[in-house]
Amino acid sequence: MKSMSKSNITDESNSNSPLGVGGSLFNTILKPNITVGSNSNSPLGVGGSLSSLSISIQHAMLTSEGKTNLEVNTEIEGNELLCLFGHSGAGKTTLLRILAGLLKPDKGRIVFNGIVWFDSEKKINMPPQERNIGYMFQDYALFPNMTVEKNIRFAQKEEDNGEVTKLMILFDIESLKHQHPSKLSGGQKQRVALARALASKPDLLLLDEPLSALDWDMRTSLQLEISKAHELMNSITMLVSHDIPEVFQLASSVIVLKNGSIIKSGNPGEVFEHNRPEYVYKVPTF
Repeated sequence: MKSMSKSNITDESNSNSPLGVGGSLFNTILKPNITVGSNSNSPLGVGGSLSSLSISIQHAMLTSEGKTNLEVNTEIEGNELLCLFGHSGAGKTTLLRILAGLLKPDKGRIVFNGIVWFDSEKKINMPPQERNIGYMFQDYALFPNMTVEKNIRFAQKEEDNGEVTKLMILFDIESLKHQHPSKLSGGQKQRVALARALASKPDLLLLDEPLSALDWDMRTSLQLEISKAHELMNSITMLVSHDIPEVFQLASSVIVLKNGSIIKSGNPGEVFEHNRPEYVYKVPTF
C-alpha cells in the first residue's frame, strides 16, 4: 500500500448531494448488474486474482467541528484487509461512500483493477450498481419485511438458492432462514449482513464499523466472521474500526485519517507502535 497525506488535486466545491437514504440506496448498492474480474476458482465464486485500487480524490465535508476537506491519495495493491482508523468526522465513512458510488467526490480519480470508476476531468462516474461492491452498513440495514433467506437472496444478480444455502451454512444462520430481523440478536444480524454483502460475489467489500453495536464478547467472537468473509472475497476488504486490538486481529494494513487527510499508514505494528493491544484503553495520539 502506498499513500501520501495530501492529494495533488486543487480544491473545487461541488453541490451534488449523495443518493438518498432508504430503499433506493440499498437497492442501488445491493443490486449490481455486472461482474468485474470475478473468479470461479475462488470459494463460492467470490473475488479474483490480486486486486489493485488507486484513489486520488478531494471532497469538501461538513463535520461537527466545521468544514474540512477529505484529501486521499493512496494505492492499495494485493488482497489486503485494510482498516480505516481515525476519530469521528475524519472522513472514514465518507471515503467508503465515495468508493461505493453513493457520494460523488468534488475532484479526482478512482481506478479499480484497471477500470476507471471515477474521473472528474473525463466526467466519468460509474454508477454504484456497476462497481460490483459489497457494502455492509453500520446498522446492517436488513430489510425488516424479509426473512433471513430473502435478505440474502435479494443481493444476488441471478437467483441461486444453492449459493444462498452455502452462505447460510458458512455463517451458521441456516436455522434462522425463516426468521425476520426483528427476531435476531445483534450477532445474528451481523452474520446475515455479511452473508448478504457476499451474495453478489463482489470485487470489493466495504465494512462500516460492523462490530461497533455489539458487546465486547460478541465483537471478539465475530472477528472470525470478518476474516472468513475476507478470505471468501479473495480481494480487497476495507474496514472502518476504532478498536486497536480489533485492528491487530483483522487488518493487514492501516490508514489513519485525521481531519480528512492521511497522516499515517502501514501495517498495524508500524502504525500503532506505541499502542499495542495490551494497552487497549490507551487512546492513540495522532
